Amino acid sequence: MFGRNAKTEVDSLVGVSARVEGDLCFTGGLRIDGEVHGNVIGGDGPDGMLIVSEHARIEGDVRCATLIVNGYIAGNVHATELLELQPKGRIVGDVHYKLLEMHGGAMVTGKLSHQPTGEPVFHLASGESHSEAGVAPTVYNGANRYPSRSPT
Repeated sequence: MFGRNAKTEVDSLVGVSARVEGDLCFTGGLRIDGEVHGNVIGGDGPDGMLIVSEHARIEGDVRCATLIVNGYIAGNVHATELLELQPKGRIVGDVHYKLLEMHGGAMVTGKLSHQPTGEPVFHLASGESHSEAGVAPTVYNGANRYPSRSPT
């Protein structure tokens, strides 16, 4: 959905009966159906995709561009592009994401942190030009990151 790249394909597979002890680094696409006891780290760039199936279990941190979770992750998660949590997806740890798609039934036990895209949230203008034009200046509302108008 959202910005999912149809060109990204699964290049590698950790089968349902496989168990990996130690860190796992990959580029391209990786599907995990088995167990990983260690960190899972995708290569630099926006093309790395990790699929954690409903039978998969990861005990370690996960870092990649696109992450689709329908299994279990016990560790911190960093998705630099898209994080999709499917109905049976479970994450126990802090989650850092750019875009988040969360299906009903998915669970996160930890802190969700949105990573900004680098676009400005608001623009400040000089108060003189707005007051002369009869327009209230834009004020940053720290509680919700959305600009609001100050009362005139």
